[in-house]
Amino acid sequence: MIDLNAIDTAAPENENKKACKKKLKALRKQLFELQNMFYADNRFGLLVILQGMDAAGKDGITRHVFTCMNPNGVDVKSFKKPTEEELEHDFLWRVYPHFPAKGNIQVFNRSYYEDITVPVVNDYISENKIEHRIELINAIEKHLEQSNIHVLKFFLHISKDEQIERINDRLVKPHKRWKYSPEDKIATKNWDKYTAIYNRVLTENTKIPWHIIPSDNKWYRNYSVAKIIAQHLENLNLKFPDPKH
Repeated sequence: MIDLNAIDTAAPENENKKACKKKLKALRKQLFELQNMFYADNRFGLLVILQGMDAAGKDGITRHVFTCMNPNGVDVKSFKKPTEEELEHDFLWRVYPHFPAKGNIQVFNRSYYEDITVPVVNDYISENKIEHRIELINAIEKHLEQSNIHVLKFFLHISKDEQIERINDRLVKPHKRWKYSPEDKIATKNWDKYTAIYNRVLTENTKIPWHIIPSDNKWYRNYSVAKIIAQHLENLNLKFPDPKH
């Protein structure tokens, strides 16, 4: 069983902020070229899932890692609280249209994992339904892989103190105030509940493995995610297709 409390949330001591920022700058140039080739190659799709506690940095990853890419081939979908229409369907109904096509990269800022964590924390889902959703998500992710839609899953791991500091920043910094919601304070109170269900999700939803990213230091978080994505794209042996005659 994964125990998030036993996993460090800070950057490793041997990592340097200035060096990581410099390497991220180089990775962004590499990602631009790789995404261009990924789009032209058109053999694969890529789904990137960003999960984490509130204020873990999902928006930050989107800004620092993906804005270097051509927007014609990258889409970002944020899954917020389900609408009334969405609640009238099965929990995956709102997700299906957003799985990526071949040649495209789709980023999920939160995902179908919210349909496990939030109901558990708020005590309105049975154990049978939890098990069903875990099994179904495992099956769907394997199905995507077998359909040449690769899946990269990131859990952005922050400490409780860091979450509180970032939420407080939303109250005092004008450029972050729009992000604040009264639910943010509730999230900090439910820290232990979220940790427990994420321990389970990170343990049982592993048909496609998770990358647990220490995220207290934003510069290390951004560099780590960019590096993993670049390495994954490099390993696909992408190529530009021959011209049509």
